[in-house]
Amino acid sequence: MKLAETGEALREILKGAPRPCVLVPTMGAFHAGHVSLMERAREMAGPHGSVVVSIFVNPIQFDRAADLDAYPRPLTRDLATCRAAGVDVVFAPDAASMYFPDRSVTVTETMLSRGLCGATRPGHFDGVCTVVLKLFLLSGCDAAVFGEKDFQQLAVIRRMVRDLDVPVEIMAAPTVREADGLAMSSRNTRLTPEQRADAPRIRQALSAAAELKNPAEALAFARRAIEASPLARIDYLTLVDAVTLQPISEILRPAILATAVFYGDVRLIDHAAVTP
Repeated sequence: MKLAETGEALREILKGAPRPCVLVPTMGAFHAGHVSLMERAREMAGPHGSVVVSIFVNPIQFDRAADLDAYPRPLTRDLATCRAAGVDVVFAPDAASMYFPDRSVTVTETMLSRGLCGATRPGHFDGVCTVVLKLFLLSGCDAAVFGEKDFQQLAVIRRMVRDLDVPVEIMAAPTVREADGLAMSSRNTRLTPEQRADAPRIRQALSAAAELKNPAEALAFARRAIEASPLARIDYLTLVDAVTLQPISEILRPAILATAVFYGDVRLIDHAAVTP
């Protein structure tokens, strides 16, 4: 496994590398969910292709400085995880090598990113789109793998690729969960034991509410179930079309029941599919 710490080094390593090249963009602090993305990338690349994992805590997608500062960065452990997963190249730059001090170009998506996480995290998806496009260009990848847990991010990236004619195939990997149903996230390690014990109620509430075909009833049920805990504070809870991500009042097509919930200063996201 090779390590690149600058874009120039990455391009040099990948010059003439076996194709296809499949990228897994991450911010590190790996758990089993990340490993599943690497495994999916290896399936796509085949035994002779190249799997590239980027590890970069992207500062321009954080709307809260405290969240950025608190984000875990166990690089040594993450590199060992990549090596065990059969990754060929790890790209682990610092912010100074990714962004010029006077950078003045940002990639902005204006429809799918307005609601959900985008409504309460100004500039977040501008930062996501900008860094992901840079990673695509630096790696020259043929395909990239993203987790379905961040379903709004996945939708926004797909729209960016479509609208800008980016020649990268976007593949989705299913959400990986803990035994009690909590979606795996690097943020889970920041929960107190009491918060961690309570957090599975998010999945339980969404799963039960998704069975209710009346949107108002589903939203009301999920809200009651989550707010029954004094530890949980809802950031948003909404029902949206699975393709357009626009709020809906009637379930005529596949939909998504989505929420973001704070436990202290730790923000957890999850969603459940709702079928007509």
